[in-house]
Amino acid sequence: MNKRFLLTALCALALAACGKKEEAPQAPVSAAAPVNTEEKVLNIYNWPDYITQDMVANFEKETGIKVNYQTFENNEALQAKLIAGNSGYDLVVPGAVFAKSQIEAGLLRPLDKAQIPNLANLDPAIMAKLDKVDPGNTHLIPWAWSFTTVGINKAKVAKALGNTPMPENAWDLVFNPTYTSKLKSCGIAYLDSPTEIMPPALHYIGKDAYSADAADHKAAGEMLGKVRKDIRLFSSTMIDDLAGGKACVALGWAGDINIASSRAVENKSGQEIEALLPKTGGLLFFDNLAVPKDAQHPNNAMAFINYFLKPEVSASLT
Repeated sequence: MNKRFLLTALCALALAACGKKEEAPQAPVSAAAPVNTEEKVLNIYNWPDYITQDMVANFEKETGIKVNYQTFENNEALQAKLIAGNSGYDLVVPGAVFAKSQIEAGLLRPLDKAQIPNLANLDPAIMAKLDKVDPGNTHLIPWAWSFTTVGINKAKVAKALGNTPMPENAWDLVFNPTYTSKLKSCGIAYLDSPTEIMPPALHYIGKDAYSADAADHKAAGEMLGKVRKDIRLFSSTMIDDLAGGKACVALGWAGDINIASSRAVENKSGQEIEALLPKTGGLLFFDNLAVPKDAQHPNNAMAFINYFLKPEVSASLT
């Protein structure tokens, strides 16, 4: 299921039961919806483990549109596909920071809101946040949100630290040599994408997590350099690494950490995995549905977006 936010974040929709719907902006009214003459095909490119098992099947049954579903491991892989062009994908799921540059570069197609009446179900507060990277909310639909944080194998961390108490700020476990020098014995794992590591590093040293200042990045790089020798893994398989005991501490996505915890229980491995909330906070992120500029089936993409925005469908991701 939804890799990065299971059990840690709510879907970006405000469902009718939450009393938000009346506040939501309404989709533009069109005299007549365009006729969809595209072939009944939709090519989706998403993160692994980031969709419910029956969502695609139910969409296909409801619309008659055949979905081809492929996955990528990081934002850089998706970015490369979009820049190269002719990706063959009709619907993609970039992180907000990457999506901002993709919009500015003209790599994403504006949404045809006339085909998405269920936009009325979106939470205005979430859309206001996305407006900062997508002015006017013209290109992006929130798929999910969560936060980057620290996860631990409780028993292994306690054993590795010995008499050293747990820090007040959980970021110390992955950024402070006092802790990393001890925890390297049981395995420290970082996400395998520099763009996922630099923001929490900047945040840890008291800088804006998304600073573009060269001096800030130099300072964060120097901090990371002090613990680099203690890092065992740069991982795109964080769930398995934690659940299987390959790592005892992880800088990762809260959803992955919680899935690892559930998987360890299911496998009866005896590993107790926990996602921590650092004293200075985790880093919120959004992943979003977007349509590539060269999508061959954009109307089918709009149909899927509208389907996803049904309260009962989006609720299945929480």
